[in-house]
Amino acid sequence: MEAEKKSTLSDWFTTPAGEYVLRWEQGQFDSAVEDVFGFNAAQIGLPQFDLLRQNRIALRTRIGQDPGSELVADGDALPLASGSIDLVALPHVLEFSAHPHRILREAARVLMPDGQIVISGFNPLSLWGVKRALGPRRNEYPWCGRFIGLLRLKDWLQLLGFELNGGRFGRYAPPFSQMKWLERSAFMEKAGDRWWPIAGGVYVVRAIKRTVGMRLVKPQWRGQAASAKALSPVTQNNHHRSGTDG
Repeated sequence: MEAEKKSTLSDWFTTPAGEYVLRWEQGQFDSAVEDVFGFNAAQIGLPQFDLLRQNRIALRTRIGQDPGSELVADGDALPLASGSIDLVALPHVLEFSAHPHRILREAARVLMPDGQIVISGFNPLSLWGVKRALGPRRNEYPWCGRFIGLLRLKDWLQLLGFELNGGRFGRYAPPFSQMKWLERSAFMEKAGDRWWPIAGGVYVVRAIKRTVGMRLVKPQWRGQAASAKALSPVTQNNHHRSGTDG
């Protein structure tokens, strides 16, 4: 008898709830990577989805263990030279890894000075985080992950010499499994973005690798017509809409 196929996070992103999240995140990645220049870019994880599609770096590689990976490798042991990558994307890699710190260290190692990293994750301080904490299906995606709050992630990045230069929360509707209920909750997107911005179900952040003794020249993200789709600057003010997260 053929063994039952084990589900993956990529499989979940093809469900109604997963598609709901992916549509928003794809727009955030598009905005975050479009004006990052260089010679090499790498997406680690979720190789079925091209999250670097709007980036103009010629050599872009998708790395992972899932089908569709162009380079088969673990995120915490990248077969890449140190200081060889200009842009790294980490879509939901950290929260589903047993060694998230190692993955971040590897990303820091392979990035060039002033290289950029873009990370997405599920927000534990949200309705999605509540379902993970209280729901009975902790062995299914995405609830089997260890959601990482943005404040904790910022601490990890700062220890590795990164400085956040963009970030945004999104997807405020409850984690319904049916698209009709997600669509009926569409009004919560604008309301959440205005009234409880830190309670979005997911976040996307960008950070730059700082190098001691070097002068940083920060890129300016090109503004978009729909400002709600662009990531906002992250500050240290805990009352700022993008800096009060958990």
